[in-house]
Amino acid sequence: MRWPLLAEAYGRRGQTAEGLRALEEALAVVRTTGERWWEAELHRLTGEFLLVQESTRDQEETAEACFWHALDTARRQGAQTLKLRAIISLCRLWQRQGRCIEARQLLEETYGAFTEGFDTADLETACALLEELNG
Repeated sequence: MRWPLLAEAYGRRGQTAEGLRALEEALAVVRTTGERWWEAELHRLTGEFLLVQESTRDQEETAEACFWHALDTARRQGAQTLKLRAIISLCRLWQRQGRCIEARQLLEETYGAFTEGFDTADLETACALLEELNG
């Protein structure tokens, strides 16, 4: 599925609206075809794009719902890396909102479940975020 990459490319160029459209199109394909391989990542990216826009309480709530949907989807699929990405996004939002204790607890639990791959970008990001939350 090309949409996550396309959305990320739009994001790097600051084209948030185009990125959100690509993600909406991808989620429509998921609903139509049942091809759910990237569903968790699509929801996570949607939440991230919503937070790039002018931040309002409603957008933060919608983004949080996207992150929870991504997390639930990744759990059902047994996709540990996508689960970690969703949790990192959720914890960053909570950090912005001053909910650092909740964020740290959730991230510590998830990070602690990994036994290998600590040199991967996602686990390095999780480790750095844990350090921020502990500091």
